[in-house]
Amino acid sequence: MQSENRFFDDLAKLVNGAAGTVAGMSREFETNAREKAKQWIGGMDFVSRDEFDAVKALAAAAREEVELLKARLDALEGKASEPVKQTVRAKPRDGE
Repeated sequence: MQSENRFFDDLAKLVNGAAGTVAGMSREFETNAREKAKQWIGGMDFVSRDEFDAVKALAAAAREEVELLKARLDALEGKASEPVKQTVRAKPRDGE
């Protein structure tokens, strides 16, 4: 009987050790994969969210100004019944 208990105890220790090793390997693989992905993405020319939002705001302001200038030009050429008197003011950028 005593030898059977020792066999099962040793078997349980072996299984627990293997499970711990597999879990450690999984964590190490995940860490390495994340690091490789960061390096790969870092090497590409992506813009930050702040830069994207700043350019998007500039483009929206430019489109608005173009529409106002078109309306003003039409008014000056006599295509519209009354002239447009709106002005476009660009938003100040952060840090300026």
